[in-house]
Amino acid sequence: MTTTQFYTWQSYPCAYDCHHPPADSPLGTPLLLIHPIGVGLSRQFWQRFLKTWYQQGHRQKIYNPDLLGCGESAMPRLAYHPDDWAAQLEYFVKTIIQEPVIIVAQGALAPVALACVARFPDLIRGMVWSGPPAWRLITTPTQSRQQKIAWNLFDTPLGVAFYRYARREAFLRSFSQRQLFAQESDIDGEWLEQLHQGSRNLNSRHAVFSFLSGFWRQDYGKAIASIPCPTLVLFGEGASSVTRGYVESADQRLGAYLDHLPQGEGRKIPGRNVLPYESTAVFVEVVGEFIS
Repeated sequence: MTTTQFYTWQSYPCAYDCHHPPADSPLGTPLLLIHPIGVGLSRQFWQRFLKTWYQQGHRQKIYNPDLLGCGESAMPRLAYHPDDWAAQLEYFVKTIIQEPVIIVAQGALAPVALACVARFPDLIRGMVWSGPPAWRLITTPTQSRQQKIAWNLFDTPLGVAFYRYARREAFLRSFSQRQLFAQESDIDGEWLEQLHQGSRNLNSRHAVFSFLSGFWRQDYGKAIASIPCPTLVLFGEGASSVTRGYVESADQRLGAYLDHLPQGEGRKIPGRNVLPYESTAVFVEVVGEFIS
């Protein structure tokens, strides 16, 4: 059983797990996992991936941190931007890991991976993006004023009431069915319990509301076109956008990314928007091939 470890960044305690093969010595560039942001989500999102990774015989060491505001890390009342989390990860890589990594980022946390590239490019050997936002979404910014208005609305008793409602099992199941999973049968007790436990602390709402306020919504086109390392982009065959009005097929999304990534590779695999959880074995296989 892996023990949760902690480090201190900007006076905040931050949690992480470090995993390695049960019997063999670690081999190859370690992986750094970036979990998605959402009601109840934390580093626990990656548990199926971790188990399957080693079952398939891979030997890389894996670092699985909780971003500030999530899981067992501190949850200060802050409006979190991608660069804030990237600054946390920069400290983590330079102080705790102390060697280059391959970043594996889920969903709309791709902008955090991009901010990491801007901060410490020499310590990133490659990246894997699982279901990043639709191309038109990731290249269309929202106004700073609009983001602040949304945050100020969430940061009220009304926001607290909404979060209490959103962490109910009925809502979590419905949202997962409508927006995340390809098959309703994959929305199992393990998934729902993970979200329930992760959202028990009401302060976890700050990271979620920062995400919903759109602080990550910028034009990342130039940043993507200048990524200096190999990047694998994976989409589910049923990929869809949570944000209304951004309808692109998986083929359109994949094609747009591959048209702009300097060293891009891409695949479609079964699933929809949470591939490391709903299509774990295939996801691990494809990521393993890319890293090899």
